Amino acid sequence: MPLVTSTEMFKKAYKGGYAVGAFNVNNMETIQGIVEAGQECKSPLILQVSAGARKYANPVYLKHLIEAAVETTDIPIVMHLDHGADFEACKSAIDDGFTSVMIDASHHAFAENIEITKKVVAYAHDRGVVVEAELGQLAGIEDAVNVKAEDACFTHPVEVCEFTEKTGCDSLAIAIGTSHGAYKFKPGQKPQLRFDILEEVGKRLPGFPIVLHGASSVPQDKVAIINQFGGKMPDAIGIPEEMLRKAATMAVCKINIDSDLRVACTAAIRKHFAEHPDHFDPRQYLGDARAAVKELVKHKIVDVLGSDNKA
Repeated sequence: MPLVTSTEMFKKAYKGGYAVGAFNVNNMETIQGIVEAGQECKSPLILQVSAGARKYANPVYLKHLIEAAVETTDIPIVMHLDHGADFEACKSAIDDGFTSVMIDASHHAFAENIEITKKVVAYAHDRGVVVEAELGQLAGIEDAVNVKAEDACFTHPVEVCEFTEKTGCDSLAIAIGTSHGAYKFKPGQKPQLRFDILEEVGKRLPGFPIVLHGASSVPQDKVAIINQFGGKMPDAIGIPEEMLRKAATMAVCKINIDSDLRVACTAAIRKHFAEHPDHFDPRQYLGDARAAVKELVKHKIVDVLGSDNKA
């Protein structure tokens, strides 16, 4: 099956009360683990590439790795640019064959955000590519995204209709309390998402696909393995999975998952070296990392996203 856009994918997700997982990819093993999990669970997938991933792995390598993965499956897969910083970044991805791009102009004033997003939408739609935009700002650090807590702001529901109408974007990332990175909450702090904002946005934009960024749960069993085998990840706390499942039954059609994959990979590799100190072949420890990614993604698909058997 060739790469697809998210249009039909999101229509089915909204109607079916589930979300599609958008998994950040950086290398071959991560892509293989995600796609194998999607294939076995018969789930649609979004493989997304950040600016940091394109810099690390080279855009040409990543593109062909994703295309190779698509050739091995019969499930719908979107190739998505995550957090495109400006028009040129989005244009480059579109010209490279991405089927979906995100323009993140959320740090600009409302009117400027509209103008930048509108320009990307015009270029993308002329080439059959869909566009995700963002309204509101998430705190945290992830690749090129770095927003201080005091600069974060929730999405204002009163702005969503004007924004989507004037920009023509195809999906909208909103800020309801999620945040980037593996350290989203402090010990003793009760994780809380603003479901009242999500509900109000859903009422104002019925049927319109909403996206959650910064939604990794940071699995504590994997954090424990990292710390057990020499790592130092104190107080890494993510979004409770039951909250993400609730969001997926509402207007949220796409949930971004990044830190969870990194934590799973690191836990598997640290454990491997502790148990096999004589190993030096990357195929051995990266094979364990790939298996850990696959296991995690299957869990997310079935227990959090609810997207199994929806391909």
